[in-house]
Amino acid sequence: MARHGGRGWYGRLIAAAVGVTAVAAATSVWTAQAGQPGGGSDGTARHSAPKPAHVSETIAHASDGGAHAVNITIDDGPDPAWTPQVLQLLRDNGVKATFCMVGTQAQAHPDLVKKVVAAGHRLCDHTVSHDTTMDKKSTAYQSQQILDAERQITKASGGVRPMYYRAPGGAFTPYSRHLAASHGMRPLGWNVDSKDFERPGTDAIVNTVRTELKNGPTILFHDAGGDRSQTVAALRTLLPWLKQQGYTFGFPVR
Repeated sequence: MARHGGRGWYGRLIAAAVGVTAVAAATSVWTAQAGQPGGGSDGTARHSAPKPAHVSETIAHASDGGAHAVNITIDDGPDPAWTPQVLQLLRDNGVKATFCMVGTQAQAHPDLVKKVVAAGHRLCDHTVSHDTTMDKKSTAYQSQQILDAERQITKASGGVRPMYYRAPGGAFTPYSRHLAASHGMRPLGWNVDSKDFERPGTDAIVNTVRTELKNGPTILFHDAGGDRSQTVAALRTLLPWLKQQGYTFGFPVR
């Protein structure tokens, strides 16, 4: 899987994660999953919830909608400028999607996280600070990034947990896949990288998706990390086109 470059704005997010230990993160999330009172690693109150069921550690690419379904996945938000526009397009076309959220973005915009959930979309953990080199980091660091983001997203949503984990830039490790699965989050890959993050132009994004759709059903888009007007314009074209081609829309397999 390709790794996206040029994400300078994420550097500022990494600072938000400094000083949070993996032990505190794991303890706070485990306590909440066990339904016991406890606090997050930032001292905030935790939502009590049952421990989620274990899911497969393998990276999901298929759709639960069957052989002629596609999965729309939206990464890096939520963003106050672009996420509402993406939500409106999905609503207009009757499409459900999976939103892979950066923990600090979810924490900053809980209203948008709640709108995503209320519209029937699914949540995915995309780590705290979107470090595309995290597969080269310690297991303690990987744990902090994944579990703190799970906590941040769950709190922002009002208690709805992420169902998937997508490593930034596809930087999965056996450890991160196992950890995510043990917390009920299926590792999530993609088959079609729309390349929208690079802002190559709306036509280029549309053509990439149309050309690469033969590779599989899970399509990667972004609703944050910069100007996403090309993504919005491409979705405005692609969603009706996919329906015209006879595709339905599903969620990644769990």
